[in-house]
Amino acid sequence: MGERGIARMGNRILVIVPTYNEAENIASIAARLRTSVPDADLLIADDNSPDGTGAIADELAEQNRDGRVHVLHRAGKDGLGAAYLAGFQWGLERGYDVLVEMDADGSHRPEELPRLLDALDEGADLVLGSRWVPGGRVVNWPKSREVLSRGGSLYARIMLRLPVRDVTGGYRAFRTRTLLGLGLDEVESQGYCFQVDLARRAVRRGFKVTEVPITFVEREHGVSKMSRSIVFEALWRVTVWGLRPAR
Repeated sequence: MGERGIARMGNRILVIVPTYNEAENIASIAARLRTSVPDADLLIADDNSPDGTGAIADELAEQNRDGRVHVLHRAGKDGLGAAYLAGFQWGLERGYDVLVEMDADGSHRPEELPRLLDALDEGADLVLGSRWVPGGRVVNWPKSREVLSRGGSLYARIMLRLPVRDVTGGYRAFRTRTLLGLGLDEVESQGYCFQVDLARRAVRRGFKVTEVPITFVEREHGVSKMSRSIVFEALWRVTVWGLRPAR
């Protein structure tokens, strides 16, 4: 049923795409999203990119006369988690029913978004696009990157006792009521740890979390935002969360 099913139920969908130096990618992602899910709105949350991504985003919003492309200009680079939290707040204030996380670099294929929306139609509260369930895969990754990602998800699953295969993935669809129930004002984590934090909150608060397979494609343009500090933050926070007595 996918996007059409959700649209028939009268729900409004907002896809949040954080950007920092994604001038080579953002126009393509916006066009692919508009083709794949025409009834969804797009919010480009730009962290004052020095390469002019914000200006390109403004042009895209101007060119899309149906009013479905929006731009949130932020003061500077403040981490993935902060960008998504700002995007969530923007969407919640405007009454959207479904909020989606999507990368700007093409690694999350807009053409697969209907699959995530199908799972919402089938009763999920949070849908994760998963690389590590049957049918999921990664393309053009070095083996070391795959080992790091698989290992990080496995460590988080064990430490936090989560029934989720891809804990760190960032292609996600939330119902508004799910986000409102996660305690977003208490979230301090950044980077990929932000994704772990939201997943563990959803599971612990009894929301139905569903994984659907996706093909994750390594970016062709630009530079990955992955860094050693992001990995260390995730390792430290997951360890602290895992050792903390359950409440």
